[in-house]
Amino acid sequence: MELTRRSVLRGASGLLGLSALELAGCGAPRRAPVAGGFADPAADRGHLLRTGDPGGEPTSVERAGVVVVGGGAAGLSAAWRLARCGVSDVVVLELDDGTGGTSASGANSVSAHPWGAHYVPVPTQSQRALCELLADVGAIRGFDAAGVARADDLHLCRDPEERLFHAGMWVEGLYPHDGASDDDLAQLARFRETCGAFAARRDARGRRAFALPVASSSQDSDLLALDRIPFSDWLAREGFTSPRLLWYAEYGCRDDFGASLAGTSAWAGLHYHAARVAPGGGDAAPVLTWPEGNAFLVRAMERAAAAGGASVRTGAVALSVVEHRGGASVTWIDARSGDRRRTDARHVVCAVPRFVARRIVPALSGESGGFVYAPWVVANLTLREDPVGHGFATCWDNVIHGSPSLGYVVATHQSDRRERDTVWTWYRPFTEPDAAAVRMRLSGSSWEEWRDRVLADLRPAHPDIEEYVTRIDVRRWGHGMVRPGPGFVWGEARRGAAERRGAISFAGADVGGLPLFEEAQWAGVRAAEEAMAALGHRFESWL
Repeated sequence: MELTRRSVLRGASGLLGLSALELAGCGAPRRAPVAGGFADPAADRGHLLRTGDPGGEPTSVERAGVVVVGGGAAGLSAAWRLARCGVSDVVVLELDDGTGGTSASGANSVSAHPWGAHYVPVPTQSQRALCELLADVGAIRGFDAAGVARADDLHLCRDPEERLFHAGMWVEGLYPHDGASDDDLAQLARFRETCGAFAARRDARGRRAFALPVASSSQDSDLLALDRIPFSDWLAREGFTSPRLLWYAEYGCRDDFGASLAGTSAWAGLHYHAARVAPGGGDAAPVLTWPEGNAFLVRAMERAAAAGGASVRTGAVALSVVEHRGGASVTWIDARSGDRRRTDARHVVCAVPRFVARRIVPALSGESGGFVYAPWVVANLTLREDPVGHGFATCWDNVIHGSPSLGYVVATHQSDRRERDTVWTWYRPFTEPDAAAVRMRLSGSSWEEWRDRVLADLRPAHPDIEEYVTRIDVRRWGHGMVRPGPGFVWGEARRGAAERRGAISFAGADVGGLPLFEEAQWAGVRAAEEAMAALGHRFESWL
């Protein structure tokens, strides 16, 4: 079976094995000096949580109506929803120096660029929370007769959208059609027909088989059974054996989940192909994207929350979230001053990954298992101009067949620019089963190793890449996204994690089910509505 990841050999650096494709480019002549460095989140602050709350009296105590722990997509969605409903007494605590979480972004003299999530497919009217946000920022304007949002052209991904480097040539799209056999193409057609049937399917309550958010999906028993088996097993059972189709299917798993075919449940694997399409099935929904990726959306929510009275504090390391009579208290450290502080609230929204929540919420101390997080590395390359490629023109999304990476997204693709320089955002998920071992090796890696790995990965498609790159900045995500392995999405651990615990609500893409912006945003809105209900604040639900 020809899968995306190739057999690997231990590199001399001892970091992680280089793929055959990466090794093929390692013999190129030495480049001119390339600037750059790490742009990692504040990992040292996160590691303070490993030892637990050391105790001691706070230097200050304040009160708030709602405290939101975590300033990523879920946390800021909660703060934004509260602001939209007129709840102003809100404090947001974010560990990093900036908000956004895995929707964070950066910028240089050429362009803004993403450090993580970078697009959202055009939603349907049933996705109320997301549609409200996109309408707020002017990305959508009403709906068509089928309930699909009408996207503003300014926010739609520009053509050309996707290309694949395969057999020495760039070709349009992401399936390697060139050289495909009749059987390859027949299996591709049957796979698409199967996914189209799932997309069109409705249960007795009118719910889609695979929907966003996950909670809106049908819970028919035959569909839930798909969550208990690996995607690889389902493909084999259905007679899908084409190496090209298996590569294409695994690309989707790596792209959305940081997982292999075997490490993805069949339910999650099919969700990738059946949920983000028109309600009746057919082509995938068009994509909304921005030079800075989904940071465009989280920053809009942060501004709206602040305008509504919320206080957003970065460099705030939450140590404990303890429920008490009348609410809950959050003890945290101000990373800049070192002061220990406490904020008492009537309700707390804990919008951090579950593995963090288990460390800071004593009520969760008995929990274990169920959540596995995929490591990622993201690099932003600054180039003095776009290298000439063979075949189809540069697209927004550029994928190299056979590479362990996902290729690169062009941050300047959406911009009206006359300059030739550009920024590429390169993504590398790690699908190995032992994610903890990968994290250990990533933490000990050097920027120079990643500079060489990024260039080696791109060299087969761009042999003269060194002539164009002037800078490479790298961010390591030890816990980049939750993996929806067999039994996770509809399992008890995940479903139980979303349940409110007294004055504490939980939000995040992981407790929602899938590591997607839509899921994180919906989870934040759900938690905000739980908080408002607890406060006795009247509102119209979007759920």
